[in-house]
Amino acid sequence: MTSARRTPQQERDHRRLQLLIALRAFAQAGFDEGAGGHITARDPLRPDHFWINPFGRHFGHVRVEDLLLVDREGAVVEGSGKVNPAGYAIHSRIHRARPEVVAAAHTHSVYGRAFSSLGRPLDPLTQDACAFFEDHVVHHEYGGVVLDGDEGTRIARTLGGNKAVILANHGLLTVGGSVEEAAWWFLAMDRCCQAQLLAEAAGKPQLIEADAARAARELIGSPAIARLNFRPVREHVLNTAADL
Repeated sequence: MTSARRTPQQERDHRRLQLLIALRAFAQAGFDEGAGGHITARDPLRPDHFWINPFGRHFGHVRVEDLLLVDREGAVVEGSGKVNPAGYAIHSRIHRARPEVVAAAHTHSVYGRAFSSLGRPLDPLTQDACAFFEDHVVHHEYGGVVLDGDEGTRIARTLGGNKAVILANHGLLTVGGSVEEAAWWFLAMDRCCQAQLLAEAAGKPQLIEADAARAARELIGSPAIARLNFRPVREHVLNTAADL
């Protein structure tokens, strides 16, 4: 069933399940580290609220009933648990600035962190990297752990209308018009960071020309392709998680 055919309650249930699947996929990818990292999904019944994973829970053990619904002020209005302060500071401002964004993902993945220390965008080195060509930016201002809304606002401003932002000396953040999109862009971007780090360690990589990179982005950087690529990820999670 497509989102256009779902009732608001059915869409809420769908987004919560996809959020859970994304968290499990991130756990399988090794993106869970301590209490850091968060994925959010805008609530279709109350669009100024969003669902988020509880603070201090391993991605691989979160259940649908553990997800928290947070209001504009950061208060938990459904669910039981605490909200990661940095998660609220960043995601609340992105959801406010980008009403078309349904989901946002940020974790401290190893390759994303390593690449973020370079303070520059990804190059179009591979076909996969072209999905992000001229559709991601670098937020150069590292001001410590993001605990206030002002820094979240600055990140949202830097992100602009792009699908991703590299937070210098911090990591990656991706957004999408669905949970599937935001999650896939994060998974793909982290692997692109890995590929570029490996290529540059081995020698001087050859870049794809700008026109070819743009043409590739139009094909593989679309929301529909992100949702398509997330399908096998979802299938793997559903077939390996005994409780789903």
